[in-house]
Amino acid sequence: MAESIEAPAASSQSSALNPGAKSPGNFRWVICALLLFAAIINYIDRQVIGILKPTLVQTFGWTDERIYSSIVFSFQFAYALGFLVAGRVMDAIGVRRGFALAVTLWSLAAMAHGAAGWVVTWRLPMLNLDANTGFAIVTLTGTAVGLALARFALGLGESGAFPASIKTVAEWFPKKERALATGIFNSGTNVGILVAALMVPWITGHWGWQWAFILTGALGFLWVGLWFAAYRRPDQHPRLKPAELAYIRSDPADPIVKVPWRQLLGFRQTWAFGLGKFMTDPVWWLYLFWIPDFLNRNHGLPLKSMGPPLVVIYLVADIGSIGGGWLSGRFMRLGWSSNRARKTAMLVCALCAVPVVFAAKVSNLSLAVGLLSLAAAAHQGWSANLYTLASDMFPRQAVGSVVGIGGTGGAVGGMLIAMLVGAILQERGSYVLIFIIAGSAYLLALGVIHLLAPRLEPARLA
Repeated sequence: MAESIEAPAASSQSSALNPGAKSPGNFRWVICALLLFAAIINYIDRQVIGILKPTLVQTFGWTDERIYSSIVFSFQFAYALGFLVAGRVMDAIGVRRGFALAVTLWSLAAMAHGAAGWVVTWRLPMLNLDANTGFAIVTLTGTAVGLALARFALGLGESGAFPASIKTVAEWFPKKERALATGIFNSGTNVGILVAALMVPWITGHWGWQWAFILTGALGFLWVGLWFAAYRRPDQHPRLKPAELAYIRSDPADPIVKVPWRQLLGFRQTWAFGLGKFMTDPVWWLYLFWIPDFLNRNHGLPLKSMGPPLVVIYLVADIGSIGGGWLSGRFMRLGWSSNRARKTAMLVCALCAVPVVFAAKVSNLSLAVGLLSLAAAAHQGWSANLYTLASDMFPRQAVGSVVGIGGTGGAVGGMLIAMLVGAILQERGSYVLIFIIAGSAYLLALGVIHLLAPRLEPARLA
């Protein structure tokens, strides 16, 4: 990937961005579609437990909110551990094999959730935040143990998804298209939640909650077959036209470097990306795992009525994901620097996230769903640009590792939010403070990113 080939002048815009321009080819968007499909499956598997949370609580008589938060914590803990190595694995063995390995692991783990009901005698202590005494032991029993173990395995597998996807985008797209490509595949996370919102209640109603996990988990094996059939690196792909390869490589050549993982921690750019993830990823985990509970708790929605509000929230989030990526790309096509374009788009998203602070106070369901929809869209637009910062500041060879480091930071933040939300709800029974935290996180994170990377200058790797 170090060689640079000048793109033809007529190919300065892809047909995906400007339909009237002469196209150098569009096969790179087929690869983006595969990433989109992977993200859909990823979030179907991730979201099932959030939708089933009220059902599981009722079925198994969980009276302590910290039981569910501990199960979520086990996913976040494994996700953080996995991110420590996932990016490095993708850089070492390539995304063709690495991504397939990750999807296979998480699909098996997703299906294993359905066997959790067979575990009846184990006991598993989990550390969880207590509002009065700091840290306390919460003991998981029976099905909760099986779910916690399955969530741990799911977290390990899913930790490979975003390092692989961002590395693929860095290999297959020039810089001016990366935010849009990231926004498109990242919109699959919302599609996955929509599909889960429609599938899970229906499957549960007909065959029980175990089959909701088993049938959705099996989808990953279909993707693995498609991935192996369609994916090669750009310079090795028989279906990629020379003109499109030249367009993909039209940016200045990346230096050929091998950077030890620990050395990356010495760069301010790594910390800018990592702290941005640490401060804002937990908000998405909050929406993902707790919105169904919020709708049930504050507005009395049963499982069978959960679908339409979730569909609205995550359809709007899809618009935010693609729109956020498009916005920074539009600014760059107007001649703005990547620094100005990315940070302006992120500021717009951060401001749109603020109104969610009122969501727990409104009594009207439609207004609450509207506030949550805007917040979810704001996060996805923010995330599309935040992920792109890694490929803006680091060469392709290091992107997977940097995204892995940032993902670890985001997962650690997710661990903390899982414990914190459970403790707040156990103590106060209210989402007010929780949404105040969610609404303020992005502006604070943008300030930290700008302080550490004021010009988004590329890291100088030896």
